[in-house]
Amino acid sequence: MRAGELAAVRMRLEVFASEVFAPLVRRDQREKGALYLRGLLLDGRRKSMQPMAERLGVDHQQLQQFMTSSTWAVQDVQSRLAWRAVASVRPQVWVVDDTGFPKDGRCSPGVARQYSGTLGKVGNCQIGVSVHAASDTASCPLSWRLFLPPAWDGPEAAARRRACRIPEAEHHRPKWQLALDMLDELAATGLRPAVLVADTGYGANADFRRGLEDRGLAYVLQAKGEMTAHGEQAAPHQPAYSGLGPRPLPRYRTSPCSLREHVLTAGRDSGRAVSWRKGSKAAMSSHFVFLRVRLAGRRPKPADDGTIPLVWLIAQWPEGESEPVKYWISNLPAGMPAKDLVRLAKARWRIEHDYRELKTALGLDHFEGRSFNGWHRHVTLVTAAHLFLSEQRTSPKAPART
Repeated sequence: MRAGELAAVRMRLEVFASEVFAPLVRRDQREKGALYLRGLLLDGRRKSMQPMAERLGVDHQQLQQFMTSSTWAVQDVQSRLAWRAVASVRPQVWVVDDTGFPKDGRCSPGVARQYSGTLGKVGNCQIGVSVHAASDTASCPLSWRLFLPPAWDGPEAAARRRACRIPEAEHHRPKWQLALDMLDELAATGLRPAVLVADTGYGANADFRRGLEDRGLAYVLQAKGEMTAHGEQAAPHQPAYSGLGPRPLPRYRTSPCSLREHVLTAGRDSGRAVSWRKGSKAAMSSHFVFLRVRLAGRRPKPADDGTIPLVWLIAQWPEGESEPVKYWISNLPAGMPAKDLVRLAKARWRIEHDYRELKTALGLDHFEGRSFNGWHRHVTLVTAAHLFLSEQRTSPKAPART
């Protein structure tokens, strides 16, 4: 926003900031939170603390102290933002994803040479895992976690951990586990998704799928064609059960085959054309095949009768292609309409708008501090700025949690 545009919504921003930062006990912390928020919203090439302070006309030490050494709890602000975002966005799905933060050097918390979808290759970067609320018209992050690679554990990392003030309890955990942790924390505040969607980095992970099922969450997850499954009519043989310990999984008389093979066997003609949303010029449409399968591989969660439950296999097979180009799996009910399955599978597109605005306009990846807590505070306040802008575009009087 230009200075004049920000001045025009100053009263709205002050009300928004007073509600978002209400959990902060100290008045000076609430004031600095509002100041940082204004700095993120003001136009400027860099949204790190010193350039923001110059645009705001304040000493950048005020912002630095608030972000790095102050004692306020980011979780309280995150929770309030999440409730407000859900009320504003009215999400059809929640989306789990991650994004890269390119970095120079090795001193920023969590930085390592690792693959980043942002870079499209292995590079020196941080990775942030996020959970978003999304509808067809709006979306907003609900929570963030900084991924700590294995190199940030162990005695050789002790000096770097101290320099970055990484809490003793924070260690390497896979990205899918960070996502489940965030879902648990959001659930503890009373927020749960109607349906959760994610890309293959999460959908192809059996432990992540099992974690969602254990939590009773519905999902539509992108999958790899190489994943294996039994067909709908596969006949199981149930091993004898002694009554001691867990019930043994059924042994199917036929070997599982890949999702790709299941769809190729069914053929493209077994599917149908489906439109899932309006594009800028025409409706988004493609050809899809829908099958019911029983996922094989590691850790399938058996049904009450000991059999592996049926799930949806959704394959996008456009005209002119010799085989499907994308696959999804879903534990939604058998009677789910095909159009709804596709619409949910394709819902991830919305958060690309999040990442674009969060990075290009609001400085999500501009944080130059080397504090673990500072990183989480920065991305949380960037989320607050993003939510404020979203509310101005949709419903300026969106309710907050009381």
